[in-house]
This record gives sequence, C-alpha cells and structure tokens, in this order.
Amino acid sequence: MTTQASALPDAVLDQVAERIGAGTTIAGLGESTRFAHETFAVREQLFRRLVRRHGFRALAVQDDARVAAALDKFVTGGAENGAAGPPAAETSAAGTAAAALDGAWRPWRTAEMAEALDWIRAFNHDHPDHPVRILGVKPAQARPADYDAVLEHVRVTAPGRLAALAAHLDPIRTAHQIDEHVQRARGIHPGGSFAEHARAALAIVEHLPDQGVLPLMRRIAGFHERSVAGRNDYAGDARTWAATIVGHQRRTGARIAYWDGIAHTAATPVTLGLAPERGAQPTVGAVLREQYGAGYVAVAIGFHHGDLGIADVPAPAQDWLDARLGTAGQPALWLDLRTPEACRRWNAPATVRVISGIYDPARDAAEHLTVDNLPAAVDVLVHLREVSPVRRLP
Repeated sequence: MTTQASALPDAVLDQVAERIGAGTTIAGLGESTRFAHETFAVREQLFRRLVRRHGFRALAVQDDARVAAALDKFVTGGAENGAAGPPAAETSAAGTAAAALDGAWRPWRTAEMAEALDWIRAFNHDHPDHPVRILGVKPAQARPADYDAVLEHVRVTAPGRLAALAAHLDPIRTAHQIDEHVQRARGIHPGGSFAEHARAALAIVEHLPDQGVLPLMRRIAGFHERSVAGRNDYAGDARTWAATIVGHQRRTGARIAYWDGIAHTAATPVTLGLAPERGAQPTVGAVLREQYGAGYVAVAIGFHHGDLGIADVPAPAQDWLDARLGTAGQPALWLDLRTPEACRRWNAPATVRVISGIYDPARDAAEHLTVDNLPAAVDVLVHLREVSPVRRLP
C-alpha cells in the first residue's frame, strides 16, 4: 500500500488531524491548487487519520453522481451493498483505480488520487461493516458516451439531420477533456458558445418524430449551460452541492470529508481575483457552516511557490497571506485559527493564493481569493513552502 509522502511529519499530521476531527461532523479539506503533489498529499494523509482515528466514513468530491458511483463501486469492491471485496492489488487492469477514474473530472485523474482510492479500498476490505463511501456533490451529468448515443439514434431514425446535429455536438464534446473556459484561456477554443451549440442540438432532437434520446440530449445541454463558461461564473452551485453533502450526512449519520478547492470549502463567502466585479460569492463551506455551526471545520492547504507542471508559480505578492506565512522560511507550518491567540493575531481580511486551470504567471496578481475575516473563513490552515506537480494519469 502506497503511503503518499507529506511535507509535514507524521507526528504533526497526527496533531492536525486531532484538531480537525474532534467533534467535527463535516471537514472541508480545501487546496489552493489542484496541481500540486504536496498539497494533495497533506490532504490525503489527514483524511486517512480522520478515517482511522475519528470514524469518518464518507468522502465527498466535486464531481457528478455517476462518476462518484463508479468510484464508490471501486472502493467497496463492486458490491452493491457496500461490503468491500478484495484489495485493489488483486483486481484486473479493468478493475483498477485508474480505470475507475476514467470518466472523472480531469483534476482527479492523477496517480495521487488513484493511490488514495486504493487505500480506501484496502481499508474497506479490512472494515467491511463500516466502509468509507464516496459521493459526488453534483447531479448526474453528461458523459462522452451520451453524445455517441444521441448521434447514433439520429443516424438510424433521422439521417437527414445527422450532419447538422454533429456540427453542434462534435466541438462541444471536447469540454469533457478540457473545460470550455480553459480552452478559451489557452487559445484552443473552436469558437461559438458551447451552451448555444447544445441548445441548438437540443432543438434538433426535440423536433424529431422519435424522441427516445431526448433525456440524454437535455442532460448534454444542462452540462454546458451549468459549466463555468455557460454560467460565466467560477463559484459553482454552492447550495445544490452543499445539499448533497447534507442529505447524505442526515440519511447515514456518517462523518464526511469534503475535498475541493479553498474557494469552495471556505466557511464564509469569498471574492475571486479573477472576477472581483461579482463581489463575495457563496461557498459550499459557508452553507455547511450555516447548517452545522462549529460541526463544520474548514481546512485550507496552501503554498508559497513552486512548479505545478502547467507553470512555475512565483513568490506571492507581499500583502498576501501566503507571503506572510512564507517569511518563516519553514518547509511547512500549520495554525489552528480557532485558538484565542491565533484568532486575535489573524482577525482581519486576507488575500489567499488560488491557482485555477487557466493560470498564467503573467497575471499571477489575479490568482487569489479574498475573505472579509480569515478566522471566520478558515479554521485550520496548512502552509507549504514549495510544491511540485501531481502525476497525471494517461
């Protein structure tokens, strides 16, 4: 079983996990980037401790219900009732963690995530009566196979409309490999709003005599309309995602770890540097804080600088929290902002580095979020000096 190396020593991780887990119902473990091995490793090591020592039995991730069902099936050994089968080492190539991640959102398709799933599967094998389950915070979304099904249906039932339909669907299905807003940032977007293409495709299917694939086409249109580009909004659907987590917790009574970016796990609204004109936006963590009070703990795992594979990230602006923490020169440090001393010291607005999929070092000054009061937004803070890239799956 792989143990992911962490920048924090085991004894310190034990201490941090104890502070997070004590009396907590839901822990939001947020990273400032999805591209750093070290931030993922800290989160994953904390999660293992929350499972082993504090009875956490669910992992919520930012992905849709169908993807999460595939991940849950893998970690429970494929058993419908949740009883785990053999550890991952005994499975065929088709039954590997990497295969389970095949349809997942691209940021999850890493060797680090695969190792985390392998660990959960092995834990469940050893604890069949109390397995860790995985849930996605988003409703079921379109997948590439849905496009194929729609096109094949039209090829058979209305071949005269196939070319027009394909002209709309072929360019937009690329969003399942690279998000539309990322394509725009990288200059590889084929042109035309994907949401508009999807609505035009939906209109074609709606006017066919045989509407057997209409539900799939509606799902495709909804995927593009609710995307970052479709909504022109990075914030996500905070209340819908939070409701999924709350619903699972109330049905099962499970203690839940929620993995996402800091912009979603923060316990108060945040203002994104990439969209300051929108002002403070609601977060999943803020909704969970409303629901659970101190039973929701927001953890922020950030960094000072490093190579993320997509770019070399320079030292942050001097007035950012990351720069202030970096002056200590330590490889890693952590703070419990709920203690009276820390709360007094950091009781102020804060600007925190966040690195999105459209990061460009030339505009590093915009890659941040701000909160009105740091201790209100973050309960436990972990800061790493330097990071390196995650290992992408093929």
